[in-house]
Amino acid sequence: MGQYIDMIVTASRRNRGLAEKLSVGVTQEIFARKPRFETTRGETIVHCNHPAFVYGHLALYPARMLGFVGVDASKVAVPAHYPDVFKAGVECKDDPEGTIYPEREEILEQFYRNYDGVFAELTKLDDAVLLKPHPDEMIREKYFPTIGNALTFMLNNHVMMHLGQISTWRRCFGLPSAM
Repeated sequence: MGQYIDMIVTASRRNRGLAEKLSVGVTQEIFARKPRFETTRGETIVHCNHPAFVYGHLALYPARMLGFVGVDASKVAVPAHYPDVFKAGVECKDDPEGTIYPEREEILEQFYRNYDGVFAELTKLDDAVLLKPHPDEMIREKYFPTIGNALTFMLNNHVMMHLGQISTWRRCFGLPSAM
């Protein structure tokens, strides 16, 4: 294993640990709900990403990361319907009836399995792989010139941004800090 990929994955494993803590106390009943508050103008829905959406969305990316490095991603593939409800740009919807999103346990299992799987595969890589140009020309020119740039962002910045959404969402539902 390369030293740089070890640093990237070590930080991301910490993110995975935080993801576990953030799921504690989040029941199936509220997992896919948006916060609501009474205001002087009536009920207000807070249009934020709920845990069902965040964990499902993040579960999509390990397969993409393995694709960047040319590794078989079948072990971290999500069910075929996941991109329809979780890909970037899809609206996170309030799901009071529990009919839009898969169940809590399924989504969390996909998230943890996929991140554990991507960690296992990436730690086999030599650091030279990180210095290769990103295979997608648009991504390479606009965002991440190298595979290492993309993996660093996807495993750490992207995950932490979305986990921060869950942290705030928890407070809206009266749940304590996960720390």
